[in-house]
Amino acid sequence: MKLNFFLFALLGVFATAQAQNTGSVSGKITEKSNNAPISYATVSIKDNGKAVTGVNTDDNGGFTIKNLALKSYTIEIQYIGFKKYTGTIVLGDNKKTATINVSLEEEATQLKGVNIVSDRSTIEQKIDRKVITVGKDLTTAGASASDIMNNIPSVNVDQDGKLSLRGNDNVRVLIDGRPSNIDPAQLLKQIPSTSIKKIELITNPSAKYNPEGMSGIINIVLHKNTNTGFNGSYSGGITFGETAKYNQSLNLNYKTGKVNFFGNAGQNFGTYQNDGFIKRFDPEVIQKIDVLNDNDSYLYKIGMDYLIDDHNTLSFYTNQNKSNGKGFVNTAIDYNNVTDADVSKIFQKSKYSGPDQVGTYNLAYKHIFKKEGHTLDFEGNYSDNKETQYSSFDTQTINTDNTQNNVIYDDFIKGTRKLTTLNVDYVNPLNEKTTLEAGAEARITKTDNDYITGNPLAAIPVSNYTYDTDIYSAYVTFGQKFKKFSYQLGARFESYKVAANLNHGLEKFNDDYITLYPSAYLTYNLNEKNTLQFSYSRRVDRPSLEQTKPIREFSTPLVTSIGNPELRPQFTNSVEVNYTKTFTKGSFTTGVFYRSINDQISRILYPDDTDPTGNKQILTYTNYDHNTSYGFEVSFNYKITKWWDIAPSIDFSSINQQGVVFAYDPVTQTSSPIERKVTVAAFNGRMNSNFKVNKRLSFLLFGFYRGGVDGLQNNSHEMYKMDMGSRYTLLDNKMNISLRFNDVFNTMKYSFDAMYPYAHEGQFKWESQTVYLGLTYNFGGAKIKNLERKQREDNTSKGGGGMF
Repeated sequence: MKLNFFLFALLGVFATAQAQNTGSVSGKITEKSNNAPISYATVSIKDNGKAVTGVNTDDNGGFTIKNLALKSYTIEIQYIGFKKYTGTIVLGDNKKTATINVSLEEEATQLKGVNIVSDRSTIEQKIDRKVITVGKDLTTAGASASDIMNNIPSVNVDQDGKLSLRGNDNVRVLIDGRPSNIDPAQLLKQIPSTSIKKIELITNPSAKYNPEGMSGIINIVLHKNTNTGFNGSYSGGITFGETAKYNQSLNLNYKTGKVNFFGNAGQNFGTYQNDGFIKRFDPEVIQKIDVLNDNDSYLYKIGMDYLIDDHNTLSFYTNQNKSNGKGFVNTAIDYNNVTDADVSKIFQKSKYSGPDQVGTYNLAYKHIFKKEGHTLDFEGNYSDNKETQYSSFDTQTINTDNTQNNVIYDDFIKGTRKLTTLNVDYVNPLNEKTTLEAGAEARITKTDNDYITGNPLAAIPVSNYTYDTDIYSAYVTFGQKFKKFSYQLGARFESYKVAANLNHGLEKFNDDYITLYPSAYLTYNLNEKNTLQFSYSRRVDRPSLEQTKPIREFSTPLVTSIGNPELRPQFTNSVEVNYTKTFTKGSFTTGVFYRSINDQISRILYPDDTDPTGNKQILTYTNYDHNTSYGFEVSFNYKITKWWDIAPSIDFSSINQQGVVFAYDPVTQTSSPIERKVTVAAFNGRMNSNFKVNKRLSFLLFGFYRGGVDGLQNNSHEMYKMDMGSRYTLLDNKMNISLRFNDVFNTMKYSFDAMYPYAHEGQFKWESQTVYLGLTYNFGGAKIKNLERKQREDNTSKGGGGMF
């Protein structure tokens, strides 16, 4: 006991002596325009250019840094949207404390209030993208990334979770600048909304990005935890609909010395219902479809960053996803009003089940040169996707003479997809005004798909399909910034090879081409609050495995969905003009665009030649002729009072389409192809309104409207809804409780009518009216290491040519 007391006393003497020979720096950081305190600004202390320590300012803009050796230092203060402050402090025996009070000046090219912890979301217009910083108002929208996407300007999410941008679903989804082999609709349901830092809408991507995605790229940037010590967060929620659905995720981070370990795990499970009908008029046939999906999905990621020194970092992670979904589809077809039919009713029960598993392994190396912004990145990625589907079909046919026929059979599909990617990216700021970027990439994909069916009517009961692609590319971009004017020019050269093979040579399809994807950006700052931008890019949308695979995707007694191996890529030339205006209480952005599209990939429905009744249809994909489209969008963000802000937005797009559809002749009971030309117009509107009662409690109202769309083959009717929610913060901002009532008036549904291939109409309804209750808790936390923060949060640089 005495020995312990002596050790504690000795340590106390050492600590006191050390404190007497050290100094401290404190101060307050405010906005120059209104003297408001800036929370979470980064304060760095450097010695001869090397970071010594650093902190973030508190809620009142204050900071204190202790235990500094008595010498001269450089102090840097940074915050998103403001100009960096650099100063000098001198600590000595006669001056062991220093006070630094700084008022930061806003950057002219950024919007005010871009803050990852802000109550309301904000919009920032960069040279090649629009950035929506996710505030508490958007995280209140729901449990997952999928839930908040409909609140983002120009973005739509359909009932199946599929994304579209400016009315076009040919959009590429990235997570932290990188694509995932997981289906985007499923992946977004697994990412907690509270994990999202910002969402980037890249409607006209530059040449440094891979050219896939006709309407652009949606890049979801997640929060990066760079605190020292142990910290993390937990998020969980329940969605009440017809049945309860559950989601939860745990994020952990441990930083010690030069090593940072990180990991997260998430789970989503629940039963989702969807039902509807399709009614054919001549002859009158009603098809009722009831769909029940029982989903159980797990996602986890573990990895580490090793800081070799201040200029070199090595990173590794693995991402694993496994889902065990079960789908039940019950179809009832009524022929009672068809006088000359041999069949009265058809009932089919089908079940789809089987695990899907995706494993991704990533190794990255980053070198930071002495010159700021001068970087070199190497990255290798390998992913293995395994898909297994067991299907059963039980079809009961009731004939007009009351006799019955029963057909029962099973299907089995097994698919593998292996993707290997290697890339290098180089960024060199030649001077303060000029930046050169270059990179190269190789993407090699190998797929193998086996299909076995017990269908007695199948012509080929066993099938094998392979679809392999080799893509090699290199890019270069060059940009300069002047006082009011900036530009960026770029080009991407690409070699693309595809080889498709059905049943070991029974049918083959090959394509091989070399092409160029140029891009150009011009930005002019009329003044500090007004920016005008022009951009051009060439893009491609290549057929996916699912679009080309000539293997049954799903089947009902009247419709079978399969792919088309002979699909060609579609190429798009896109031109945009955007205008951004910022003011004290908000921002205003608007833009117009024009696209020229060759060989557009679209859905098509045509008669099944193997069906003698002429009632069964094939749903597949085809290439339409040359099309053009244009449109505009307007978004507004305004803080009316301290407790009320609004964010309305509208977008419109018009596409001239030309293609072949099939028309049914009831007299001859045959279908024949006809060529149609139509103008497809789409209009969307949103209104986000936030009410802040106090620092802890806020409310949200959200309205959404999607106009009807008359398409080449079918016409979609209008859709609209209203949501309301609230958010409560407690435990010193460490815990948030969210409550959301979605589709208050239960108005969301998908309705359509069509004349091709025959006159029909339909409607589908899903669990849109739900109540979501969610909780988020953050724990741990310590000082932030500025070097790692700069490296790991610089998603713009890392998300260049290194995407795969």
